[in-house]
Amino acid sequence: MRAGGVTPRLALYYIALFLVIGLQLPYWPVWLAARGLDPVEIGWLIAVPSLVRVAATPLVGDWVDRRGDRRRPMLILAGFAALAGFVFPFCSGFWSVLLATLLLFIPLYGLMPVGDSLAMTLVTRHRLDYGRVRLWGSLAFILAATLVGFWLGFRPPADLPWLQAGLLVLLVGSCLFLPDSKVIRRDATPPPLRPLLRAPLFWLFLAATALSQAAHAVYYAFASLHWRSAGVDDTTIGLLWSEGVVVEILLFAFSNRVVARFGPAGMILLGGVGGVVRWLTLGLTTEPLLLALVQGLHAATFGCTHLGAMHFLQRAVPQTLAGRAQGLYAALAVGLIPGLTTVLAGPLYREFSGGAFLAMALLSLGATLLSWPLVRLWRGKPLFS
Repeated sequence: MRAGGVTPRLALYYIALFLVIGLQLPYWPVWLAARGLDPVEIGWLIAVPSLVRVAATPLVGDWVDRRGDRRRPMLILAGFAALAGFVFPFCSGFWSVLLATLLLFIPLYGLMPVGDSLAMTLVTRHRLDYGRVRLWGSLAFILAATLVGFWLGFRPPADLPWLQAGLLVLLVGSCLFLPDSKVIRRDATPPPLRPLLRAPLFWLFLAATALSQAAHAVYYAFASLHWRSAGVDDTTIGLLWSEGVVVEILLFAFSNRVVARFGPAGMILLGGVGGVVRWLTLGLTTEPLLLALVQGLHAATFGCTHLGAMHFLQRAVPQTLAGRAQGLYAALAVGLIPGLTTVLAGPLYREFSGGAFLAMALLSLGATLLSWPLVRLWRGKPLFS
């Protein structure tokens, strides 16, 4: 397949995926609160999707590595997620919402690392700019976050699950158009993970990225509720969420140059430093003007960390282990540690309100301290042959 045909098909997938995420991250806690759930219950329900990654993504990664293809597994997973999306409108109490959440996020979060693995394989094969492919997802996030904010001005939060279900159907459609990439094997058994698990720099990478990702816990679970309680209107909240992603898009547009300048490990370091500044500010003020000044740091806290992680995995891990390496990263750095932090975020927010962001600044400081030796010790080469 020509490179010109790969980019729009990957872009379509990222657009559909991030339309879903652009609804979920800013506004799902609003729907949960409208269902009468308290901060601790909301913290658990926001944490569950991250926690299911721990089991789901390594299993999916192993399944995909054994198959060798990517598109059909993604289509299957997206189909199950779409079916689960239609369960939410009929949920009310904590336990029914928890069941629906498991049904949705086991396939959805199993899908995401497979999509990233496919994208990085095709980017390398066709010498594409990953950031310029991925930025279409960020544009879709902005569109969803902004329009849903306007929409909530005249529609009740109770309608959000129906909107989410429709977007999940679009995600299934986008997977139909994905290009495929098959890893040819001499035998049916993929190589062992043992060399990867014995690589100290891989664990250092996981620890640094996990703390950076976990530092978003209070933001993802309670930022919209916190700003609402401070009198910030839904339209402004949508714009605040979108603003950070606008700067992220600029980063992705020039990602090859930025990664070449700082290196994957340096990008992770930038994510940690940006998090210290961002979460300190969000913990100390709800003034919209000051919030707007630091929301652009989302390009560092998420954008730099994500780009650094994707390029590290692509350069440091053999292609035959790519699916399982992505799965481990998703399970631990994007799943277990952020999930456990989100569980703790509920009691923290209940007791300290916006002060809970200050604890997130400490996690970002930890990410900064861990990523510094990664910058010094890793030379950009495979961790093992």
